[in-house]
Amino acid sequence: MKSSWILSLLLPTALLAQEPEIPSAIAISEAETGTPSAIPSGMVEVNRIAATVNGLPITAKEVGVMLSPVIGQLMAEFPRRGPEFDRRLNESRDQILDELIDRQLIMAEFKKMEAKGANLPDRVVDQEIDRQIQTLYNGDSAKFREELSKAQMGMGSYRNMTREKLIVQAMRGEKFKDAPPPLPGEVSKEYAESKDSLRDTSKDSITYRKIFLPRLDPANPLATPETQLTLAETLADEIRNGADFGELAVKHSKDAFADNGGLQENVPRPDLSPEFAAILFDAEPGKILGPLEDSAGFTIAEVESIKKGPAPPFNDVKKLMDERVRAKKTSARYEAWIEDLRKKALIDIKIK
Repeated sequence: MKSSWILSLLLPTALLAQEPEIPSAIAISEAETGTPSAIPSGMVEVNRIAATVNGLPITAKEVGVMLSPVIGQLMAEFPRRGPEFDRRLNESRDQILDELIDRQLIMAEFKKMEAKGANLPDRVVDQEIDRQIQTLYNGDSAKFREELSKAQMGMGSYRNMTREKLIVQAMRGEKFKDAPPPLPGEVSKEYAESKDSLRDTSKDSITYRKIFLPRLDPANPLATPETQLTLAETLADEIRNGADFGELAVKHSKDAFADNGGLQENVPRPDLSPEFAAILFDAEPGKILGPLEDSAGFTIAEVESIKKGPAPPFNDVKKLMDERVRAKKTSARYEAWIEDLRKKALIDIKIK
């Protein structure tokens, strides 16, 4: 029963460190866009087996769900796809597959503990999923379920995937609980370095300029997605070469902010798509972004200022900072442990 108590203690802390995995891709077909499809042929096929670990399958669907946010952002960032799109997508896919293989190995170790009474309460999984919905979708559970549907994944499967990731986090803490205690200065430094990533992003807001070109222009029957993308690329180049953004927005942009030079002030992060928000809020003020693509058309943007949401007080996350420092101190031991598990396992990677 000791293991069960330890997992119950560690997992609520792990919730704060959990990276989001909500699928959020822009689904645009080649026929709709006139540009190459988002995913190279055969990259993520739902019914394929991506790998097996000691005979247990890791499905392409699992890889696809975790890869989906990356696909969405890359599709927005690279309307013409191309070699850099493929390189970054393949790199992310390989990283995710490695993570899933490690997860399968660690879950096998957990099953040994589970036989002795270790357990993960359902309420902990519920809390983590609720946190993800609040953080990524501003509390909109309908949007969350819509994205799950796009990924062809049921809620039960997603709950199981979330449960396994939480168990892996707790297992790491249990395996290396004898790590040297963090020093006060180390904990303060960890907080200073990571508090921005822990902030309440739903409170972020941004002021930026935007030129929007629809995929099809009602005022120009001859316009196609390809000609609109070419125009967007031309305008972006002109702005980078010194043309006035506001003047081009008044002349070319097809949204409600065109007359104001494309200026949109203090836009809350939840009002933007997750893909666009990730790109805009990561940009330096003054940098010209785009053309970016979504299902409606093509966007050129220039960030003027960003107001970030509040970071949690130090005392609220001190325990989490302690755990992160301990994890860093034991990272070499952890990697050695994982490598030993891999050497003993039969791993067959089926997607290359």
